[in-house]
Amino acid sequence: MAFQKIALTLAAASCLVLAGCGDDSSKPAPKKAEAPAATASSGPLKAAWIYPSPSADEGWSKQHDESRQLIQKQFGDKIKTQFVENVTTMADAERVIRDLASQGNKIIFATSFEFMNPALKVAKEFPDVKFEHCTGYKTADNFSYYNARFYQARYLAGKLAASMSKDGHLGYVAAVPIPEVLQGINAYTLGAQTINPNVKVDVVWTNTWYDPGKEADATNTLIGQGCDIITHHTNSQAVASTAESKGVKVISYNSPMVKAAPTQLIGAVTHHWDEFYAKRIQAVMDGKWKVEPIWGGAEMHMVRLSNISKDASKKVVDDINATYAKMEKQEFDVFTGPIVDNEGKVQIPEGKRADDKMLTTMNYFVKGVTGKVPSNK
Repeated sequence: MAFQKIALTLAAASCLVLAGCGDDSSKPAPKKAEAPAATASSGPLKAAWIYPSPSADEGWSKQHDESRQLIQKQFGDKIKTQFVENVTTMADAERVIRDLASQGNKIIFATSFEFMNPALKVAKEFPDVKFEHCTGYKTADNFSYYNARFYQARYLAGKLAASMSKDGHLGYVAAVPIPEVLQGINAYTLGAQTINPNVKVDVVWTNTWYDPGKEADATNTLIGQGCDIITHHTNSQAVASTAESKGVKVISYNSPMVKAAPTQLIGAVTHHWDEFYAKRIQAVMDGKWKVEPIWGGAEMHMVRLSNISKDASKKVVDDINATYAKMEKQEFDVFTGPIVDNEGKVQIPEGKRADDKMLTTMNYFVKGVTGKVPSNK
């Protein structure tokens, strides 16, 4: 896949039901699934999504909702989709998920880690409903989980950042110190080091996934420390908009935050769930859905580096394209040794590829990241 094409691709909870959606020319439609053998009496399959933040914000929920819209467009009148946004507490999540199941939805996508236990509880009450949980790890007879290898696109973003930084001093706004976030920080640093071996990455933690105020403060701190390119693993557009206001280049996360940073955006680590959603919905329609935990990456087109700046060098863009192509074919692993942490300890020996157990228990910074990993207690 040509990566230049990829670069051009991409308070109460309220419930909206959509019968269709508008065209989205910024990213390709998911692969066409075979039309299910639906009958007039069976009616459309009802599918629902629950989001932890506003879908209009250029962040985590926006990408899930764009994929939902693509799915609605793909399946047409064979499906009826619904979503509830801005669900911020476990109590609200349980209530909302139960309500969605009661309304006749046959598959429910719970799109945030904190929805895991509430969704699992409701799943036991509705054995005929299929539940898919994003970023979790638990399963049941009708409850599966899915996630994306975000770190793959982070590695590519590191290449871009290092190539466009004046002095190799990069800033990273991070949510909470769990393995998924550490994978991203480390992959970003490793990618940057392929361009500039002396790159330095400063990290500021917000200790929350979604808090625009804290994210803005963290961005200002990093800019004050001299970082000339900022990226983030948080769920609002505050990092991008703050960087824009200060005239500092930014690589956004979740979605291409063009509106938030129209002049300073140089790239975006983006998520693309539509192929996965199409596959799982088709499985329900065909009566073939089964518990199938997924941790997909470039091979499933779940992650990409989008909106690469036209000012990026052709050499670096070609490098990014080639690396992504290898990831698609599963011929390249980001975490292949030797990998040394920032205290000098070899974490992954030379020639060894980190397996999923090593990745999901990651608790260190690689060489080049400043500071120590804080306790997550």
